Amino acid sequence: MGCKLYVGNLPYSCTDDELRTLFGQAGAVASVQVMRDTATGRARGFGFVEMATEEAAQKAVADLNQFDMQGRALVVNEARPKGSGGSFGAGGGGGGRHEPREPRW
Repeated sequence: MGCKLYVGNLPYSCTDDELRTLFGQAGAVASVQVMRDTATGRARGFGFVEMATEEAAQKAVADLNQFDMQGRALVVNEARPKGSGGSFGAGGGGGGRHEPREPRW
């Protein structure tokens, strides 16, 4: 298990400091980021916590998965690396050059 954890089902009012305090109960916290909507600044309901040690990460998952935070059961598990999964953004083929087309009228 890695030290970076995904935390889902967060209350929309949750702050980085609240999350740091909560996860600090499991061990030393290296970093916290509550993901926010870029347009409104409102929390998106999930975030990431990086614990300082593997042991602290395991304890956080064991202690805080399904923890009730303001009436919401948190989902805490190991964060998955950002991948190229799916077919979006992936692809090849073509030489990269496209000849201009005549407009269809």
